[in-house]
Amino acid sequence: MGKIILASSSPRRAEIMKKMKYEFRVIPSPYVEEHTTTVFSYAFVENLAYNKAKAVVPLVDEPSLIVGADTIVVLENEILGKPKNKQDAFHMLKKLSGKTHFVVTAIAVINSETLEYKHNETTSYVEFENLTDKQINDYIEKFNPLDKAGSYGIQEMPPGYIKTYRGSLENIIGLCPKALGELL
Repeated sequence: MGKIILASSSPRRAEIMKKMKYEFRVIPSPYVEEHTTTVFSYAFVENLAYNKAKAVVPLVDEPSLIVGADTIVVLENEILGKPKNKQDAFHMLKKLSGKTHFVVTAIAVINSETLEYKHNETTSYVEFENLTDKQINDYIEKFNPLDKAGSYGIQEMPPGYIKTYRGSLENIIGLCPKALGELL
């Protein structure tokens, strides 16, 4: 199988892989995401995961399986990426308030020797409570969600913010263990 490389600087993804008992090392992907669209498609998120993994291929010095992943938040077919600032985060959380949206994580695994790859996508659903402006501002100040798609991390949400979710919690956080296991 070779070594496993996680092509991500996400501490959340690394933590999920540690819990799965994989031996791996992290090489953050130098791929620069260009969000040229805000309209959702599975091909879009899959392409991001693949490009993140592919950018690490020249950086490895032994046969490896390189894991790239990308997580997006989608509300009414619109991709809600990482917020530009606190005002943008407020706007996104206000849009999500009281609604159900879905979260897609695409995973691509590339064999560094053959360049063959496999990929899959996992979709989970999150329903927010009706949030007050104070709740949204408190969350932004306490958790600074500027590095998270959709302006939130489900694992850090206080009680009273999330009504329910369906699917894989780890997928919503950033890496579905079942999907990764199938690819590796």
